[in-house]
Amino acid sequence: MSDSMKRHLASAALIIGFFLAWEAFCWIGHVSSFVLPRPSEIFTTLVKRLPAIMPHALQTLYTTMVGFLLGIVLGVLMGMLVGSSRLAYDVAYPMLIGFSSIPKVAVVPILVLWFSAGTVPAILTALSMCVFPIIVNVATGLATTEPELEDVMRCLRASKLDILWNVGLPRAMPYFFASLKVSITLAFVGSVISETVASNRGIGNLMMIASSSFDVPLMFAGLFVLAFLGVALYAIFSLIEGRVTGWAHRGTDLPMG
Repeated sequence: MSDSMKRHLASAALIIGFFLAWEAFCWIGHVSSFVLPRPSEIFTTLVKRLPAIMPHALQTLYTTMVGFLLGIVLGVLMGMLVGSSRLAYDVAYPMLIGFSSIPKVAVVPILVLWFSAGTVPAILTALSMCVFPIIVNVATGLATTEPELEDVMRCLRASKLDILWNVGLPRAMPYFFASLKVSITLAFVGSVISETVASNRGIGNLMMIASSSFDVPLMFAGLFVLAFLGVALYAIFSLIEGRVTGWAHRGTDLPMG
């Protein structure tokens, strides 16, 4: 059995063991469903009410992916600007830190005021949550490119754009994909935050409705849907990372996603 298969089996066993322990704890402790529903109750709710949950899940996935893709474009462009120039790094970095420090839940009412409630504030909130790690990682990857490689390219009469395209960006790929795996989870957080405040669709809105009616199993079902979507997208980007940046991993014992 390969090491990769062993890791996957160990991970599956850990997840199954966690839910079995959760189920046993609720049974033995006679925990009320209004406090902590059993995984079996949550799964039953998820199956029975899947037709009602699915439109909300698709809406959250849509807003998250649109915001995430816009965040990738903006993050890569700004990361290239910040990472390729020391002056741009010194000037722009304090402003980026300040922007990232603002709680995004405080920005949602402003976005609603500008764009009204609905999809647009959710997309922009997802973008604002995920863009900063991409900028930082791309800029770091470009800033840490080996000077020797740049010197070789200059000796070959390469322009700055050639050096950036052929040396800087490839060397920044491991940093870029590492940021994507973090950013996709943050994008989901941004979408759900906006949906709980100013939307009539999405998992966040579904959980607010379930909370108002004290439907705790449905709330946990929404959490399970979010967890599933996050893990699925994380796995996809990990797989792409392993194919694109496999050269950056020196040891065979390092996880490739």
